[in-house]
Amino acid sequence: MLNEILLTFIPMFFTVDAIGILPIFASLTQGISRQEKQAIIFQSLVTASLVAMGFIFLGHMIFRFLGITMGDFMVAGGVILFCLAMVDLTSQGKARRGSVTELGAVPIGTPLVVGPAVLTISLMLVSVHGLLVTLIAVFLNIAIVAVVFYYSDVLMSFLGRAGSRALSKVMMLILAAIGVMMVRRGIIEIISRAHSL
Repeated sequence: MLNEILLTFIPMFFTVDAIGILPIFASLTQGISRQEKQAIIFQSLVTASLVAMGFIFLGHMIFRFLGITMGDFMVAGGVILFCLAMVDLTSQGKARRGSVTELGAVPIGTPLVVGPAVLTISLMLVSVHGLLVTLIAVFLNIAIVAVVFYYSDVLMSFLGRAGSRALSKVMMLILAAIGVMMVRRGIIEIISRAHSL
């Protein structure tokens, strides 16, 4: 069980990229009171959790209804992860500032904490490792995001924007590799499924 959680936690950790979204969170919440910041953190974590759980529970039902196999999804998901990683590696930022009242839900909760990449890999991990293990991995990573957000001022003074961006780029490179791995596994599954028919 512990090994399964670890195998699920690691790709999820690189996909969520808590350190990578730290400078964006810091810039979005700059100049607001501590109380407002804590409310935004709470709102973002609740939004991220609800979106992730909703997709994990309903994703497979939608796929069955549409006739999409896991192999199809792994190839499509792998391509999306790779493209998202490439966009992140070649861009400067991920989000713009919005209204303080809705900042926690959009853009921080989604798509910053839980975006297309997290939803894609969550559904893939459910099919490989099971529902319970995937949910544990999701909530562990959201808990890490909570700690990073809460101590954002301390972490930003320690890492600096340049250090945080450098770490984020390394994580995105690993995410691109995970995307390639998903495409490879998806193709293998599609081929083996075609041979068994």
